[in-house]
Amino acid sequence: MKNFLKFLIIWVSQNLAIPFWVVGHIHLSIHNFHDLIEIGASVGMNLIVAIGFFIDYKENGK
Repeated sequence: MKNFLKFLIIWVSQNLAIPFWVVGHIHLSIHNFHDLIEIGASVGMNLIVAIGFFIDYKENGK
């Protein structure tokens, strides 16, 4: 299960990084982000991408 979760995080970070970035920037330019849920979701998506890239770098950067 641990290997699957690691694979899932890496997959999400590699395949959804651009959509997360685009959606985040569109929302930042259109909305005021007064809702903590929206801020938390945006931060959470960026953290998933950052963690996935870091794990993949550690595994394949050697």
